[in-house]
Order: sequence, then structure tokens, then C-alpha cells
Amino acid sequence: MATGEDNRQENEQKATNAFVRYSGMAFQMIAVLLAAAYGGRWLDDKVGNEQPWFTLVLLLIGVVASMYLIIKTVTKQS
Repeated sequence: MATGEDNRQENEQKATNAFVRYSGMAFQMIAVLLAAAYGGRWLDDKVGNEQPWFTLVLLLIGVVASMYLIIKTVTKQS
């Protein structure tokens, strides 16, 4: 019985660790994209662009950077 209980607790711990890990990656992705959007908007306002070119470029860079970080984290952990 103790072995079954230990296995259940271990599985719950693994599930909790995975949830925390992936939640952290989601917040990291959101932070990168928000920083890119804010920085791009600031640059567009500073330069006086009528079109949000800096915002678009920085958001694309942010998406690529976020995907890179996610892939790096997932492959490192598996």
C-alpha cells in the first residue's frame, strides 16, 4: 500500500512541477511580447512614424525569441 501511495504522490508532484514550468514559460512569453510592443510603440512615437513599423518588427522579433526560449526549455528538459 505504501508503494502505491508513494507512486501517486510522485505522479502528483510531477504534474505540479510540469504545470509550474509551463505556466512560467507562458508568463515569460507574455512578458517578452509586452516589452516588444511597449518598446516598439515608444520608438514609433519617438521617431514620429505614422505606421507602427517598429512595433511590428519588435513584435515579430519577440515571437521568434519566445519560440526559441520555449523550444530551448522543452528540449533541455526532455
